[in-house]
Amino acid sequence: MGVNLQLAPATAGKRLGAAVIDWLPPLAVLVVTFAIGFAGITRSRSGQFITYDTASLVLSGGIGLALTAVYLFTVMGIEARTGKTPGNLLMGIRSADNDGYAPGAGTVFLRGLITGAGIILALLAAVLVVVFRWFEPALFILSPLVFAGAAWALLVVVSNHWDKNSGLRGWHDKAAKALVFDVKAGRNPITTGGIQGPYSFAPLDLPPVQQVLSPVAGAQAAPAQPGPVAASAPAAPAAPAPTPSAPTPPSETMPYAAPASFAPPAAAAPAGQPVSGGVSVPAAPPLPALGGQGTQHHVDDDVERTQVRPGAGGPAPIAVLRIRLDDGRDFQLDRSVLVGRNPVGQAGEQHAQLLAVDDPGRSISKTHLHLLTDGAGIWVTDRNSTNGSAVTTPNGARTPLAPGVPTFVIPGSSVHFGDRTFYLGQA
Repeated sequence: MGVNLQLAPATAGKRLGAAVIDWLPPLAVLVVTFAIGFAGITRSRSGQFITYDTASLVLSGGIGLALTAVYLFTVMGIEARTGKTPGNLLMGIRSADNDGYAPGAGTVFLRGLITGAGIILALLAAVLVVVFRWFEPALFILSPLVFAGAAWALLVVVSNHWDKNSGLRGWHDKAAKALVFDVKAGRNPITTGGIQGPYSFAPLDLPPVQQVLSPVAGAQAAPAQPGPVAASAPAAPAAPAPTPSAPTPPSETMPYAAPASFAPPAAAAPAGQPVSGGVSVPAAPPLPALGGQGTQHHVDDDVERTQVRPGAGGPAPIAVLRIRLDDGRDFQLDRSVLVGRNPVGQAGEQHAQLLAVDDPGRSISKTHLHLLTDGAGIWVTDRNSTNGSAVTTPNGARTPLAPGVPTFVIPGSSVHFGDRTFYLGQA
């Protein structure tokens, strides 16, 4: 089964399901403890004054608030480090920061503060009711605030349904610069290298590398020109012939001519005569002599003894620089690239690659960035944009870009422009 390498934004339904699961435990604790506390309030009359004994309410309410605070801080801490909550785990979604990594405490806190703003207001009203002893009108004060807070929280959770950028962000996500992904429908960016993911996780096709054959692969052994031998010297034994092998096609990129002579002549068995094992040595076609000398057999002519140096198979392929936007789109970079809402080249930039990025929130300028590829990286220049740009290096350091000043960016970095981000990688 193949791995889905695409990112899938979490739908409003899954977000709502996860939120309800996360809210049920603290809501149940608060309802039970405050109900017990209000039921334990006693009223006594002393003359013309009515005295309320709120000790049970303070005790029960304090326990409920303490348990809720412990639960919330525990869940927020886990979500800040992993993007998981009980609801996220059950619904198969993960919250992340703007780069697709674990959101961090600040992002989680801000999202929770915006979502629970109405409930927090209702809790403050409940405290005022206790402090000023407004117990008789308490129901009329707190009920509308609780319902309004719950309605606000539900609207915030499903607000990504009205996001024109493919439902990518809700209102609280935009404020906290957060994202929420469906890890059942797509990959989990937190565990696979962020929004863009490592390019080794999704390898790209590279142009084939041309093979260069060994120049001695097709060379055949040639009989040596016999030299003068003393009459008293015994005849040298015949050298064993190499085992015949299939012919190897010659290299089309490196023509080769057999060398005339590299070593002293060696005795060879006459053509057509058998050697050990009864195998006849076929006669090889004669090669033209150079300078009146006969060609000699050299030990390196034996292809089985040839040792090819590492790296001699041809030039290494050149790395291809690519960027991937936070919506999953992937682009190979030309020499000069203009990025923006509707980029237009200046004088001399008519041949630049134009990369238009959807931006319903209009946080990106018309021509926001200029990218210039340079070897192992790119030069990024902010074109005096309204909302600015920044770069996050592979080690996590974030640096704002000065308008009009080129900044060199290496692969593995993320470039933020407006509310959008792209990741620079190479293949």
